Amino acid sequence: MMNKNLLRLPILAAALAIASIAVAGDSPQKERHELMEGVLKGAKVVGPMLKGEAEYDNAAAMKALKSWQSAAARFGDLFPEGSETGEDTEAAPAIWEDRAGFDAALVAWSDAVDAAIAANPATLDDAKPVIGPVFGKCKDCHDGYRIEDD
Repeated sequence: MMNKNLLRLPILAAALAIASIAVAGDSPQKERHELMEGVLKGAKVVGPMLKGEAEYDNAAAMKALKSWQSAAARFGDLFPEGSETGEDTEAAPAIWEDRAGFDAALVAWSDAVDAAIAANPATLDDAKPVIGPVFGKCKDCHDGYRIEDD
């Protein structure tokens, strides 16, 4: 009896994962919002480290960087025509008006993330010059392609 229940658990987990992907997939606005919430979660860990407000933790920094890498790989595909409005999106019209610029900003962020991961900074002094630019690329994109939430 217990073995059947143990076998059912992975099946149930997979079904829930598929269902959650399907629900998020129905709305690119929601999916991109969720991805950016994950990026923010990592920024709240790494940002204080870079400012010297928290002890530098390589494992935590790398975890955040890898989650950002995953987000970067998917984020650009979540701005199809027709998703300019709705779902309280903070996406600025400039994304669709200057798609090449937006795509270039995403590539710059992704490249900065990849470079930081490759550097695998062991100390705060190692992290600042490679993770700092990641935050800079975030700001660049937000400045041009995001409507700030009041």
